[in-house]
Order: sequence, then C-alpha cells, then structure tokens
Amino acid sequence: MRKAAASPRTPLSARRPEWAGRNYVLLTAAAIVTNLGTHGALIAAAFAVIQTGGDGGDVGLVAAARTLPLVLFLLIGGAVADRIPRHRVMVAANALNCVSQAAFAVLVLAGDPQLWQMMLLTALCGTGQAFFSPAAEGMLMSSVSGEQAGRAFALFRMAMHGAGIGGAALGGAMIAAVGPGWVLAIDAAAFAVAGAFRAFLDVSHIAERKPGGGLLADLREGWQEVVGRPWLWSIVAQFSIVVALVGAAESVYGPLVARDELGGARPWGIALAAFGVGTLSGALLMMRWKPRRMLLVGTLGVFPIALPSAALAVPLDVVGLSAAMFVSGVAIEVFGVAWMTTLHQEIPEEKLSRVAAYDWFGSTAMLPLSTALAGPAESLFGRSQALWGSAALIVVVTALVLLVPDVRNLTRRTHTTEFTRGTPAPAAQASPAEEAVSPR
Repeated sequence: MRKAAASPRTPLSARRPEWAGRNYVLLTAAAIVTNLGTHGALIAAAFAVIQTGGDGGDVGLVAAARTLPLVLFLLIGGAVADRIPRHRVMVAANALNCVSQAAFAVLVLAGDPQLWQMMLLTALCGTGQAFFSPAAEGMLMSSVSGEQAGRAFALFRMAMHGAGIGGAALGGAMIAAVGPGWVLAIDAAAFAVAGAFRAFLDVSHIAERKPGGGLLADLREGWQEVVGRPWLWSIVAQFSIVVALVGAAESVYGPLVARDELGGARPWGIALAAFGVGTLSGALLMMRWKPRRMLLVGTLGVFPIALPSAALAVPLDVVGLSAAMFVSGVAIEVFGVAWMTTLHQEIPEEKLSRVAAYDWFGSTAMLPLSTALAGPAESLFGRSQALWGSAALIVVVTALVLLVPDVRNLTRRTHTTEFTRGTPAPAAQASPAEEAVSPR
C-alpha cells in the first residue's frame, strides 16, 4: 500500500528529511540571508575605494584591514565558542558586522570616505567574522549526524552559494546603477536579519563544557588535535597559500582587470555569479556523490582553483573569465564538502570550534600580507606576471599535499555505529584512481 502524500496541513518538520532538524534549517536560512548581502558588499567595498580615486594598493590595504583582525582573533574566537553557547557568539558577531557595515554605508553615501575610515570599518567586520566563523562551523557540524552528514553539508553549501549567485549579480548591477553605498547598507540589514534567526538556535543537545584550565589550555588542546593529524595540518598549510593567492587575485586584481579590460563592475559581478553557479553545481554533485577517499578527491579538486588567476592574467573576456570561475566553483565545492565531512567524522564535537579556528587561522594567516602586497607586486612584476605566478604556485602546493599518505588514504566510514568520531579511519581498499572517478 502506498504511503499517502503529505497534505498541506502536514507540519513542516514532518516533511523535512530526518537529518534536517530545526537548528539546521535556521542555520541554512541565516546563511542564505547573509550571503545575499555579503557577496555584493565585497564587490562594493573594492569599488568604494576605486570610486574615491584609490589604486590597487589602496584596494589591497582595505582588503588587508579586513583580514588582519580575522587572523589575530580567530584562535580566541574558537576557544570562546567551545566554552560558551555557540549561538550567542554568532549573534554578537552578527551585531558587530551589522553596525560596521551600516557605518561604512553611511560614509560612502555621504560622499568622499577617507581610506583610514574604510580600513577601520572593514577591520571591525573582520573582527566579527573571527568570532563568528569557528562558532558557526562547530554549530553546523553539531546539528547533523550519521551517514547523511555529507548530503546535509552539500545542501547547506548549495543554499549558501545559491544566495551568493544572486548577491553577486545584484551587487554588481546595483553598484553600476546606484553606487556601492546602498549595497553596503543592504549587507548591514542582512546581518541584522541573520542574527535574529541565529538567536533561536537550540543548544540543549550539546553537553555542557567542563571547566578547563583557561584559554591557553584550550588553545593548546586544539593545537595538539591539529598537529597530531598529518592530513589536517598539511591541508591547512596548503590553504594558507591557496587562500592568500586567490584572495589577492579576486579582491585586488579582479576589480582592476574589470575596470581596465572588461568595462567596470557589472562584468566582474557576472564572473563572480558564474563562480556561484559553479559552487551550486558542485554542491548538487556532492549531494549524490560520496567518494570513499574523501580527501584524495577533495585535494584533486583544488587544482582548478588556479584557473581564474590564469584567466585574469591573459586576460580573457567576460565569457572566458566566467567559464574559468564556474569550473573553479565546482572544484572548490567538491573540496569543501569532502573537507567538512572529514572534520565531522574525525574531530570530537567538543573540540570542533577550536579545530575550525586553527583551520581558519591557517587559511587566512597570509591573506593580509598577500592583499597588501598585491599592489606593489603589480608595480614590480606587472599584473599579468603576478597572476601567472599565483596560478603556478596553487598547482605546486596542491601537488605537494598529495604526497601525504593520510590525504590519499583516509576513508569515509559507511557504518558509523562501528566507530567513534575522532578515532582513526580504516584503510581504503580501492585504488586512488578508482575513488577519484567513481561516484558512489
């Protein structure tokens, strides 16, 4: 006998998949809202600097001002998020981001903001992100369980990046039509709405943290968790370089190439939207594909991230650049879902935010330096040469990570009841080539 279809009166919770609980839904809704605002605001910040007569060095300084406090406060943010309820940290960070972006918008709309003012406000935004990111990652991972965790992460990222598509396209169009100030104002409102959603998260299922030996002891415990796992510290080290290079290309060189070669903000918004479409497609792929050797497949997916830098170096027209961004988006999503699933499987819940903080710290540690030096590098080597060098270095460091045995051999657990999170994964039986190409 067939099961009757759910009627319009069926509660929403009864129609959701089992793994999509209340917290997961709230986190996904909040991520959609913030990504709609943030993707446009990142473009708006760069063009706000350019609009005031700033050059590549000024754009790089503003980008560095955002990432420097992110690096400085990430580890503290991770320790705090493993000590007090994570949703409180997230809401407080959203409030800070809302205020800083609103002030930035007012300055731009009032006319002629000073470079130091833009740097200060973006630094406050980066501080908020430093506390938000480890708490958010720990909260998301604690909201799902079981063999469907990978699918849950893929759907979350698909929703998040789907919002980014609209945010980037709308942001580019609005900057061209009404200027960057209104885009920054929308981002401030988005942070307010997302913070309201996150205030209703339920943390009663998370065991109360036992009193520890203080902040330094918590940080040391998180560090030991990282250095004891070669696959973890090697990929974090890899992404310290990859993120720095991609950040310089997209935050500094991308807007400048768009201005000089493509006609302004709108084409760059289209290219970023293509990246968003790629991430959406990659998430759809990862909802169905469960590669057994997660890190091997994920690391292979990092190689195409070099394509946008190469496309900007040529430079390709908007169609070619968008194609490169699309492929890069698919690839990074394959890595992202594989990485989140691995962390969820291997790291104890009570240490998730601290490990996430070290992950974020490693990934962003060199970003302030790379964005600040992007302008001088352009003057010294030329924009095209700097971009070609970035593409080549991404390929080299990714190839080096494949030399780590755990990256090639760590295996997805298909029967979670037989293992406890944080214990070593069993060795894979299939060959690396087979796992890289066989959807499961």
